[in-house]
Amino acid sequence: MGGGMDGRSGETHGEGEEPDRDAAPHVPDSPIIGFGDGGEWDTCPPSAALAAAAEGASGPEWRCPGTTDDQLVGLLRRWAALESWATAGRLGVIREMMRREDTPGLPGNRHGDLPDAWSESLEYEVAAALAVSVQSVSATAQLAWDLQARLPGIGAKLADGTLSYVKAMLIAKELSVLTEDDAATAEALVLGRLAETPALTPGQLARLAAETAVAVDPDGAERRRETAEKLDIRVRLWREQSGAAALAGRNLPTDEALAAYASVAARTAEYQASKAFPDATTDQLRAMAYLDLLNGVAAHDRIAQAQATAEGDRDSAGESDGTADAERSRDGAGESDATADARRDDEIPPDGPAGPAGPAGPGVPAGPGGPGDPGRFGRAKQAEPPRPTELVIPLSTLLGLASLPGECHSLGPIDAALCRDLAVTAANSLRSGWCVTILDEHGFAIGHGCARLARGDKATWKSWPGQPDPTAGSLTVLPSRVNLTISASALSSLAAQGSAPHTDDPSSRPPPGWAFAPRRGHGDANGDGNGDGTCPPGIKSPPGPGATLGTSWTLTLPGGRTLTVTFEQVATYACDHARESNAYQPNDSLRHLVQVRDGTCTFPSCSRHARDTDFEHALPYDQGGRTCACNAGARSRKCHRVKQSPGWNVTQPKPGWHQWSAPSGRTYTQEPKRYPA
Repeated sequence: MGGGMDGRSGETHGEGEEPDRDAAPHVPDSPIIGFGDGGEWDTCPPSAALAAAAEGASGPEWRCPGTTDDQLVGLLRRWAALESWATAGRLGVIREMMRREDTPGLPGNRHGDLPDAWSESLEYEVAAALAVSVQSVSATAQLAWDLQARLPGIGAKLADGTLSYVKAMLIAKELSVLTEDDAATAEALVLGRLAETPALTPGQLARLAAETAVAVDPDGAERRRETAEKLDIRVRLWREQSGAAALAGRNLPTDEALAAYASVAARTAEYQASKAFPDATTDQLRAMAYLDLLNGVAAHDRIAQAQATAEGDRDSAGESDGTADAERSRDGAGESDATADARRDDEIPPDGPAGPAGPAGPGVPAGPGGPGDPGRFGRAKQAEPPRPTELVIPLSTLLGLASLPGECHSLGPIDAALCRDLAVTAANSLRSGWCVTILDEHGFAIGHGCARLARGDKATWKSWPGQPDPTAGSLTVLPSRVNLTISASALSSLAAQGSAPHTDDPSSRPPPGWAFAPRRGHGDANGDGNGDGTCPPGIKSPPGPGATLGTSWTLTLPGGRTLTVTFEQVATYACDHARESNAYQPNDSLRHLVQVRDGTCTFPSCSRHARDTDFEHALPYDQGGRTCACNAGARSRKCHRVKQSPGWNVTQPKPGWHQWSAPSGRTYTQEPKRYPA
């Protein structure tokens, strides 16, 4: 191959030849020109020369005279790189202070020429010089040491402007729990992802680092969590800066904390449905629900108090009951465009095309809060039950074939042992919904099936008491949407074996009752499959080593309850248009498959869950755009509106890859979600 362009220096060099990092970039005739997309200043590492050029291009009061929109974005990015460079310099000076101190009597271990310990005197010196607290300096000094002694690659990315101070700090914090060798392994994995996807937000990077730490040392992650739950569990009360109070529990058992938060959400929904708090925000109602549950205040008492107060206020104002409401609601007046759009875009059932599997059948929630529980949310109007917890759990972890970490959307990565515990608490609820997603070698979704009740299986669900068995080890009920992930190669192995073998390793042995096997001889859930373990007509095997999809599979949960899963392709890489709709609104299956593929909103820096987003056409429907996975993406309401504003455009070079073009002309690409498997 010929010479390549180095992304940091902008200089051409031969293959295998390192560019000269110390060489100053060629200075164009006008510094402003060099800040355009791909320009020499736009791609060079931060330096004093870049700072001078940025200052010159920014001009007096940073008004940036003569710059185009694209050059303005380039200036913004380079100033951010210079900020990282300056931070790296500050940390480097602190490291030199450590070297020069090297006080006799301190522990003698070293990493190269950097001592492994420093005195409080040094921290006080830095605190005085920078006018910051000693506690803050202690954390900064630790970061300075980490970025050379333990994570030099992350330190280099800070120095060359790739990472900001906050991003480098978050990565170092997440990897601080690892041994030195494991930290080096995790750093290499994080740097690999950074090379593929450099534009990650601080939150996305922290999540990536946490996932990597769990994957590199799964046993350590479990030990740290269990130790914290035993030794560092606490409830704290403190004064906020505003003068109000704060109350928080720390290091709580995860399943019980999630269930408690679901209870708060249910009470919040009850208050919202009562219409007794018209001026309260969701956060205010959530705080009220939290305190009422702790203090034993019944929902009907709180609602009655609010209604009595409102009635007294109306009497004082001389306003008859219902007048204000009638004025607001006459002929739909007062409904915002956002509300109307949200109503149209929320037509999909909350559990996807399959719906939660309950005794009344798919799509019918069971147990407390379901249609069979009238009066659960008061007499006037029944509120919707709280949204289930979103869990992604590798199926191999449940089957005892591996100890792979999963994730909880509201918490982040979860270790293998916690995956098993949360799966049991989810199975304790008849309102939980179950799906299975097939992944390729990159973690992208390429096949998906929603678990449904099959013919003849309803008896086991109807006979189940619907409450956890106290002897089973978990008293917690956690309604969840559980997406079980499995690689195409692992699915092929299961298809060949016919059932999942159990391991003799107690640490990875699955909870009793979990199984996933081909449903041979029974056809698919609708009775129209071929039942021979091959792909049904019209569905291709997903790419992967020897991947073979069974027509239908049986998922067995604890207690002997069974569900049937039939797979279909997810439009990642290519699209067969199997679920295309001729209408503007997608069918439920198409919407669900797009949500599974994208995982979150497809704007690169937005992490809103796909279930909370709009189904949005890249090429608008009224301009000939297809209502199909190859022309659709998950967009949060705010990102949806930005995409429709002047100067913005979204295309899909291939299904699942969303390329955003900004008004400046710059483009940013978001790939499909990478799932754990």
